Amino acid sequence: MGRGGGGETRNSNPHPSNKEQAKLKYREHFDRQVTREDVWIPTRDGRTHLHARIWRPTDAETAPVPALLEYLPYRKTDWTAPRDAQRHPWYAGHGYASVRVDIRGHGDSEGTPGDEYDAQELADGVDVVNWLARQPWCTGKVGMFGISWGGFNSLQIAALAPEPLKAIVTVCSTDDRYDNDVHYMGGAVLGVDMLAWAGTMLAFASRPPDPTSVGGDRWLPMWRERLEALDPFLHTWLAHQQRDDYWRHGSVCEDYTAIDAAVLAVGGWNDPYRDAVLRLVEHLPDDRVRGLIGPWSHQYPDRGLPPGPAIGFLQETLRWWDQHLKDEDTGIMREPKLRAWLTDSVPPATSYHVLPGRWVRETDWPSPAVSWDERPLGNGGAPVLVRSPQHTGLDAGRFFPFGNASDLPPDQREEDGRSVCFDSEPLDERVEILGRPRVRLRLDSATPRAHVIARICDVAPDGSSTLVTRGVLNLLSRHGRDRAVEWTPGTYETVEFDLNGVGYAFPPGHRVRVAVSDTYWPWVWPHGERGELTVLPAESAVLLPVRDPASDEGRAPIRFEEPEQAPPLPVEQERAADPAPPERPERLVTHDVAAGEWTLEVDPHYGGSRVYPDGLRYEESARETYRIRADDPLSARAVSEWTIRVRRGADWDAEIITRTELRATATEFIMDSRMEARADGETVVERAWHRTTPRTSA
Repeated sequence: MGRGGGGETRNSNPHPSNKEQAKLKYREHFDRQVTREDVWIPTRDGRTHLHARIWRPTDAETAPVPALLEYLPYRKTDWTAPRDAQRHPWYAGHGYASVRVDIRGHGDSEGTPGDEYDAQELADGVDVVNWLARQPWCTGKVGMFGISWGGFNSLQIAALAPEPLKAIVTVCSTDDRYDNDVHYMGGAVLGVDMLAWAGTMLAFASRPPDPTSVGGDRWLPMWRERLEALDPFLHTWLAHQQRDDYWRHGSVCEDYTAIDAAVLAVGGWNDPYRDAVLRLVEHLPDDRVRGLIGPWSHQYPDRGLPPGPAIGFLQETLRWWDQHLKDEDTGIMREPKLRAWLTDSVPPATSYHVLPGRWVRETDWPSPAVSWDERPLGNGGAPVLVRSPQHTGLDAGRFFPFGNASDLPPDQREEDGRSVCFDSEPLDERVEILGRPRVRLRLDSATPRAHVIARICDVAPDGSSTLVTRGVLNLLSRHGRDRAVEWTPGTYETVEFDLNGVGYAFPPGHRVRVAVSDTYWPWVWPHGERGELTVLPAESAVLLPVRDPASDEGRAPIRFEEPEQAPPLPVEQERAADPAPPERPERLVTHDVAAGEWTLEVDPHYGGSRVYPDGLRYEESARETYRIRADDPLSARAVSEWTIRVRRGADWDAEIITRTELRATATEFIMDSRMEARADGETVVERAWHRTTPRTSA
């Protein structure tokens, strides 16, 4: 599903690097003059029209241009408007019609909201692509781009192969909706975003259309229609706890050959979707794919949000568009198949202005320069018992780092103390890894249902522990994500699973630590029974994808232009009308010692409240709360609360308040959601949902 890449993310950064961030340039003048218009695009049902904003050269009617489409549910008139202003006019000034469309039932588009990436959304997207190709100002060639949701549906619509769609740029997205999204990981329920993103989307889908776009007499009936059609995503996501046809829909990894368009796949090592880049460059043909992975969080690489360095991403994508939509030889297809940032060792911190490191190139992937280095976790000795307290994982950091001050994992020493750790000897030489490490464990579980979590950390001589990568396996899914096979306690089996991809260099004198736990809250929702694992270290190993630095010899360094954008939208930040303290922490961990309860409170900090040039005031406040007792997996509780208000002068004032809660017994998940929508202070619609679903594999 994927986060949206944020509105205007507020950011403070207490950890600047000794390297300077690239300087952002604003392009005031372009080779072609730009005009902007809002239009309605018809869909095949003949009743529903999607609202679009188009930036294009003023002379495109006489000198047609290719079209570029970004297709999202995140509201072009407010939530993504600052980000849209950075790139769509820039593309238009360089000879493209750059188009931003609200998905059906969102923003100012007609219809009612559906599930993420449902058949209706993708069919509408195909209709938009074909409509753009038919316009007199378009050459008939279309590209798609987007980050997160827009990157997802770019890939998925490319797999439907509408004839005009020739190229896409997919950023921070995935090819696998089940095992590499916000719902499940390694077959385990992702408690942190299964709940939080479902709660966020309930609030987002509840927002009203804007009267200035749809008309003063239409917005309220349209809004009521949307609200009456709502059903929280959480109900559907938890009803499919294994990889079934629901998750196969939209997962392009099911058939990479369906994609005919050229694919530029972009990710960041601090984004949870980076593994998709590695899979896409491995499985798509050499003449139709290129991959780029930087140090970035869940953001476009030109925005300059931590961690950097930022790059001239718009210029790089322009090379892609000119190559595939204008048939110009820009040299982009002579670039290596994968360009990746290799991060140097860093002390642990929750934010880095710029991460130290260098760009490396791989002409093939998997790369002949990368080989497996298998390191046993022990040289014999007794079995090791793994029984972590339930709050292990509170120092995991944010699942979707956005460039905020508290996003990344802090020093892992407390987490390591709640885990079983296997340390290497101090390294004699620098060790560079690039790819997805693996962990192989010979173990027994005391309960039929259990998780195992592995983290690789960089341990400095002073004992500080920097998280390098991690992975999880629900032992029920060890024989395949499409089935649940319970463990037979008292029986040893060997399980092997991948950790998230990474490019990282361990320096001499540091140790490589493998930390193993059986809990990881709130990232992983615990099974209903307190268990423990017994691991045989001598029969277990970590497999590191070690890269030979000699492969860089004789190669020119990889360079990018400095970031460049169109002039920013003049948006004024302001404090929301929020009863909570205005300066509450982004992440706050508290411990009730007597009750043994740990609480994590999170402000997702998507952008806060702002005033737009047209007088629109957009206010948002959100809080996520995760509670658990150290000794009781059934004490897990997660709550997402949102308040959103949009208003313009005395003519329009709408407010949405939502709350979503998830808890579980030993046998079922329990979901409670509610939503209240107000216009001018009066309740328009109020709804509540209560659902339960069996715990089939989670």
